[in-house]
This record gives sequence, structure tokens and C-alpha cells, in this order.
Amino acid sequence: MKKFLLVIAITVTSIIELNAQTFEYKQITSIESIVPMGLGRSRIISSDENRNYQDFTSKRTEDNKKQNKSKRKDAKIDQFEETKLVNFYSIAGINFQNVASNDALLSSKINTMVTEGWDLAFVTSAVESDAGKGDGKGIFVTRYIFKRPKPQQ
Repeated sequence: MKKFLLVIAITVTSIIELNAQTFEYKQITSIESIVPMGLGRSRIISSDENRNYQDFTSKRTEDNKKQNKSKRKDAKIDQFEETKLVNFYSIAGINFQNVASNDALLSSKINTMVTEGWDLAFVTSAVESDAGKGDGKGIFVTRYIFKRPKPQQ
């Protein structure tokens, strides 16, 4: 009977701890230009403000066809961190020194966040690359999603 009660107590405690563990998330974006001759702008962007997506969301149904009238300017934030990166291309083409330089800066940002208690949870990337003759434009975007346990209140 004592073993049974002990097992129940441990199980209940584990369930309570699992349910109490909630996380906060933070997204960091790197934008690396693939515009030749250093004409593009490459950055690491990190928001210092929060927005509630529900303030800018509407739900359409068969009965409610009302458009979302929230203002885009209200969704914009004023406080963010912007770290300069170098562009992938130089006048001669891809510049591997620039790639390594960006790697060092991104690693520094990730290491700093890890020391602040964040865990790198997901990474996703996309490219809009040079479309051929006469285009000369493109970006490489990577989103780093971090999580950490919310502080207990």
C-alpha cells in the first residue's frame, strides 16, 4: 500500500510539473544580401518589443465577412537590435571570407542567447536568389527560434 501511494504521489507531482512548465519563444532573423559589389544590406535582427498577434487578427466566417481594419503602422515596433553583417558577394562573386565573418557573428549571437538561458529550438531558411541576367538581386533569410522556460511568478 505504501508503494502504491508513493507511485501515485510521484505521478501526480510529475504531471503538475509538466503542466507548470511553459516556455517563452524568441525569434532572431538573419538577412544576408546576395547583391554584387557590396550594394546590399545584411543584418541580424532581434526584436526588443512584443506584440499580441490577436490585436491584428480577425476571423472570417460564412456569417461574418468583415475585413480586418487594424493598422499596419500599429503592428510595427520601434525597438529592435540590428547587427551588421557583410554581404555574400563582392565584385568578383561569392566572398568566402564574408561567409566566415557572418558565421562568426551569428555564432556569437547564438552563444550569447544560450548563456542568457535560451535554447535553440528551430532553424529555418529561405532564399530569393538572382533570377539571371539583369536581376542582380537576392537575399538569404534564416530564422532562429529560441525557447526558454518562463520565469515562475
